[in-house]
Amino acid sequence: MSPETTLDKPTTPFNPETFDRYVMKTYGRFPIALTKGEGCRVWDDRGQEYLDFVAGIATCTLGHAHPALVSAVTQQIQTLHHVSNLYYIPPQGDLAQWLVERSCADRAFFCNSGAEANEGAIKLVRKYAHTVRNLENPVILTAKASFHGRTMATITATGQPKYQKNFSPLVPGFVYVPYNDIEALEATIAELDAEKPQVAAIMLEALQGEGGVRPGDRDYFQRVRQLCDEKGILLVLDEVQVGVGRTGKLWGYENLGIEPDVFTCAKGLGGGIPIGALLCKSACDVLSPGDHASTFGGNPFACAVALAVCQTVEREKLVENARDRGEQLRTGLQAIATDRSDLIAEVRGWGLINGLVLKEESSVVSIDIVKAAMERGLLLVPAGPKVVRFVPPLMVSELEIDRAIEMLRDSIASVV
Repeated sequence: MSPETTLDKPTTPFNPETFDRYVMKTYGRFPIALTKGEGCRVWDDRGQEYLDFVAGIATCTLGHAHPALVSAVTQQIQTLHHVSNLYYIPPQGDLAQWLVERSCADRAFFCNSGAEANEGAIKLVRKYAHTVRNLENPVILTAKASFHGRTMATITATGQPKYQKNFSPLVPGFVYVPYNDIEALEATIAELDAEKPQVAAIMLEALQGEGGVRPGDRDYFQRVRQLCDEKGILLVLDEVQVGVGRTGKLWGYENLGIEPDVFTCAKGLGGGIPIGALLCKSACDVLSPGDHASTFGGNPFACAVALAVCQTVEREKLVENARDRGEQLRTGLQAIATDRSDLIAEVRGWGLINGLVLKEESSVVSIDIVKAAMERGLLLVPAGPKVVRFVPPLMVSELEIDRAIEMLRDSIASVV
């Protein structure tokens, strides 16, 4: 056998037709093949450069090829990459300690994705409901326009019928309420608990990402917290998209002045390496050996890399950068909105997760602007048909924000 490795062989030109022949068509892909990244920039297979304001959909916290990420990946893969949770895994304990000491949580469980973290949260809630509150048929309230994942339980928790179509029967035990509407929430709880308690948890995003970049209302969430305390209901926050500094604070709930009983994170935690986490307070830490598990979850490789990401976020003050660059970005977007009031309804968001909201009566949709921006070298992502989402790496610079604003301005002009 030749000692030559695949890395030594000439690279075959990328062929999308060959790709589509073998890969399931579960994604509507843009017609570019990205092959390299550095910082906030990526390049396609033809050498075209792009400014990346998608970051793997709010995932590449440190951007691309950050030295700290490269070092952590290299060191851990050369040491120990996977064993199993049959044994103690020191990097897992180190990461759990970092997260717990910097949040309201007392315990952490690790998995591989946001959907898995939310699935774990649903299981924890149900066990708590049965074993602590003695509820026969526990119900979890979630918000309309929410997004919690693609597993059967999490698409049921997701309050968007388009994600549930053709996947029935769905998992029972979920009821949907409007987001940021406290009167509707109180009425739903009163109706469900009229004869006997049923509501076990309220599961919400601190900011709805896929639902159109809708920030949680502070007064609403504080009343939700009060209701949960009064009735023994668990408050679960899905921070998969907003956690680990994305909002200009380490955790999204810090923008709301409350603490959840349970929260989940994933995307930004590993900076692009798959990892998810379920965190909870000790009062609801009810999962026991055998209740829940993950073969790959919490492995040495993923945890060492995630810890390096977290430490770099702290060391390089990227939470503060997300706050400052987010203000700069919103100022620039608002200036465009003022100039194009015929097209743009509003600008909303926290930190470095922001949405440019198009008017419903306009014929322009978010994908039109995303495609026009891509042609000019700026990568953006829709958050529904009328919202363009901006989620650059947390280490984005002032100059890169200014450049993105100008590219966006040109893109909108070309569309309109």
